[in-house]
Amino acid sequence: GGKGCGESVAACAGWTQRTDCDESLLMRTPMGIRQFRVLLVAICAVLSVVTTAAARGPARNVILFVGDGMGVATVTAARILDGQNRGQPGEENFLAFERFPHVALVKTYNVDAWVPDSAGTMTALVTGSKTRRRMVSVGPEGWGNVTSSTSTGRSTWRLVGVGPEALGGDCRGAAQYHLTTLLEELEQRNLRTGVVTTTRLTDATPAATYAHVPDRGWESDANVPEADRATCPDIARQFVEFPYGDGVDVALGGGRMNFLPATAADPGNSEKTGRRLDGRDLIGAWLAARADRSFVHDRAGLNALTGSGQVLGLFSRSHMEHEADRNGDAGSEPSLTEMTRFAIDRLRNGPGFFLMVEGGRIDHAYHGGDAYRALTDVIAFARAVGAAVAMTDAAQTLILVTADHGFSMTFSSYQPHGPGAERPAEELEPTPPPPGHRQRATSPLDRLEIHIGGGHSSEDVAAYALGPGAEGIRGVMDQHELHGVMRSALFGEDG
Repeated sequence: GGKGCGESVAACAGWTQRTDCDESLLMRTPMGIRQFRVLLVAICAVLSVVTTAAARGPARNVILFVGDGMGVATVTAARILDGQNRGQPGEENFLAFERFPHVALVKTYNVDAWVPDSAGTMTALVTGSKTRRRMVSVGPEGWGNVTSSTSTGRSTWRLVGVGPEALGGDCRGAAQYHLTTLLEELEQRNLRTGVVTTTRLTDATPAATYAHVPDRGWESDANVPEADRATCPDIARQFVEFPYGDGVDVALGGGRMNFLPATAADPGNSEKTGRRLDGRDLIGAWLAARADRSFVHDRAGLNALTGSGQVLGLFSRSHMEHEADRNGDAGSEPSLTEMTRFAIDRLRNGPGFFLMVEGGRIDHAYHGGDAYRALTDVIAFARAVGAAVAMTDAAQTLILVTADHGFSMTFSSYQPHGPGAERPAEELEPTPPPPGHRQRATSPLDRLEIHIGGGHSSEDVAAYALGPGAEGIRGVMDQHELHGVMRSALFGEDG
């Protein structure tokens, strides 16, 4: 009767605020209208909890660790170096993630390349769709020369007349084919999110979690073609103007220069400036958007933070230091493990979270022909994984460790191993080589030969998983299928 104060359970929250109901009906209840509304509020709270739980999958949280360029041979070499650094022969050692119970091999190709780049591979991981090289969370359809087939139940892309024009950015095409990322979806559902990296925050791998551009190089407006600047915002600007939820809750990495104007001094090095051409201070704009936001630019600032508000930490003008060089850095950068611990601690008090952690400079060291710094960064990456395992409950948190792609590194020789074997003279010594040291592309050593090729590799990479939903990591998988494993863990099969 009356005006229908309870037409639907879905309108529960609205009932407690209704003033147009027939109060005579409610007053005829033994408790009266005020008491009735109090009871209704309590009922709504219970229904909200039940409904939220029913809509969620088995995992409360997901942490995705990405070792950039961390192929299978790299993991093996890092395992040995880590063991030797502990005074062991090395081969019997395990990196933290190698103890995980679920393992798969993962195909990393882009739709236009057997040998992929980080933009295309990270897009596959966080959106569930493969795309072209250099494209960041933008579908390959933006170029108009691919077709899609789902006859096997999986999304498969076939190239149609790919030409040189595919290497450039298409602003209009990209705007039409944005791919929603897992981070964006969590923000839409009012869960918490974080991005941690040792590269620039605007570099391809971290950028793919929150930005959409047809060319990974568009990190600031200075990199965007002048004709496109008004319609295609750069990656740094997209972070600040992020339209989903309340924005990324924790973002830690390098790359201050892309957030500051060319006229502003860098806070960590007054002799340097930003590089933005639009004159905008994006750090200031980000801070001004919410009262609970904090910005830090060094390790001391990060350690001094308290509370639960959102945090942007940019610890370097460009990329952060390799782990082997970090202790001598004048800017006092936090380690990847410290950033990971901070992010988990800041995120875990909410209803659930997604955190992406990248060991991004493994790849950079290899591009410079430096095996020591690459492997040392892998060891630091593994320590960050171990810290995450220690801080989380395996019954509630899915931890997935993988690489975006491999690198053409091998090590070989039939030399003996174990306690009596001689260790490599340079690349695998326990202390860092001199600054600027670069390993020869093919370097015969006392007992081992390390070969570093010219770039990324097409080989499969490994994925390691622990926690709810980890059983989905098995066999040989396409890279975009890992997105489905993470999403199902958070939201269930029908989420």
